[in-house]
Amino acid sequence: MSTVEQKTNAAAAALEYVEDGMTLGLGSGSTAEIFVRLLGARIEEEGLKVQGLPTSKETEALAREVGVPLMPVEHAVTIDVTVDGADEVDGRFHLIKGGGGCLLREKIIAAASDRMVVICDETKLVETLGRFPLPVEVDPFAFTITAKKVFDALRRAGVKRPDVNLRRRGDGLEPFVTDGGHYILDCACGEIPEPELADAELIDLPGVIEHGLFLDLARVVIVGEDEAARVMEL
Repeated sequence: MSTVEQKTNAAAAALEYVEDGMTLGLGSGSTAEIFVRLLGARIEEEGLKVQGLPTSKETEALAREVGVPLMPVEHAVTIDVTVDGADEVDGRFHLIKGGGGCLLREKIIAAASDRMVVICDETKLVETLGRFPLPVEVDPFAFTITAKKVFDALRRAGVKRPDVNLRRRGDGLEPFVTDGGHYILDCACGEIPEPELADAELIDLPGVIEHGLFLDLARVVIVGEDEAARVMEL
């Protein structure tokens, strides 16, 4: 079975956490996109009453297209559930996110939610985080200085040979720019032996806006499998 079908099974299972009247955080990326489409179909078929808070311009456009009502983020008081994907998930439900470049807004919404539900296919499960390059969102000003500081911070956190590179757009020429106007440093780590230490080292650096380690945020992980989905809860 393809990963798309596994993602679809995971996204469908996440609908079980959606109830009438909820405010929902809508994640970004390919798996979250499937969830938003399924949510739109359920709203149309059942008249479900929910409001969504999108974490990217792409998610916002998709939600409007499929009929998911949106709430201005400045009007949000509580967020009941956020459903989002992940680039990696370990056994403690620690995540690496940000492959799509939306990590800052994703983390703001996830941290404000009563529950974060992560949906993914089996390829995203790892024993140790770090195989997927860790995104670090930085201010464009003096980003080369910040990149050196990020390298040093990762070394202090136990990463043996971090390789820090500026993310570029598809043409490979211009820097990738986030919805918030920032750059992203992709940090190939191989393994991040102490994610909590890496978190503390990175977030204290001037120039670092946020990073893609999502620690102690996910409460439910739904893994799409060939025939259904496996639901794991903390």
